[in-house]
Amino acid sequence: MKADTSFQSDFKKFFGRGLAILLPSIVTLWILWQAFLFLLNNVAEPINRGIRFGTVWAMPLVVDENKPPAWYVISDEQVRTKLRQAGKWPDDPEERALVLKIRRDEISEEYRREYLQGFWADRWYLQFVGLVIAVLLIYLAGLLLGNFVGKQVYGRLERLISRVPGFKQVYPHVKQLVELILGDRAMAFGTVVLVEYPSKDIWTLGFLTGESFRGADELAGGEVVSVFIPTSPTPFTGFTINVDRRRVRAMDMPMDQALRFVITAGVLVPDKEVTLRALKAEDIAASTQGLVEKAKDAPQTEGE
Repeated sequence: MKADTSFQSDFKKFFGRGLAILLPSIVTLWILWQAFLFLLNNVAEPINRGIRFGTVWAMPLVVDENKPPAWYVISDEQVRTKLRQAGKWPDDPEERALVLKIRRDEISEEYRREYLQGFWADRWYLQFVGLVIAVLLIYLAGLLLGNFVGKQVYGRLERLISRVPGFKQVYPHVKQLVELILGDRAMAFGTVVLVEYPSKDIWTLGFLTGESFRGADELAGGEVVSVFIPTSPTPFTGFTINVDRRRVRAMDMPMDQALRFVITAGVLVPDKEVTLRALKAEDIAASTQGLVEKAKDAPQTEGE
């Protein structure tokens, strides 16, 4: 009995240890693979489909009509076979001739697209053509929209589409999330702070957003700042509090480590010792300026 208990405890211990070692790598590889498949199926494949369609459409314009490639030539028998498979081949000979004449071009293009699709599938490297084109298009978009004229044109277009009902309720939030992850500027929440909240001797991690409104200063009898309190495990949701500046302590913690601390509910702590200091005026000014710049870039919705 004791040996069985020892085996069970050893098995649980070593199995848990192996799981802890291998699971992060397995999950990471799975996420990367799923992301790759998503890009391949939803970005590359539509572009590849467009290339195949364009090839079929442009072929008569670029090749000698007397010497077309073999795959481009579709016989009457192939057209009849396709019509029979679809159950649209009539019994009457006169009707057959009419249907063959009317449907020939349509079915011929269908055969050609199917041939190109099979040709594409047999050569795995062609699957990446759409992905390469997508990367180049994104690069060119960033290059063109990064200059002054591009920003002006894109700004006008953005304001226009932001007036579309339904779109305007979703787009600004999606844009903020994308800019938060991929934007050129750092996050507007420039300073990580500790706040004595929700009660005395309970210190909560937050992000300084700037000065509060004047009425809050008058009620508190001193300078009040606004702090965004993120929630675990989704730090992009949370709430904003107005707190006396004297009850706020700035931290020399990088933003990524603060987010990691929140997402993991405190399991992952900062890599180095964190020092605390009193909040300075430049901390407030920096956070306020970051928010103002983001507000200027946000599209104006109808009625604002």
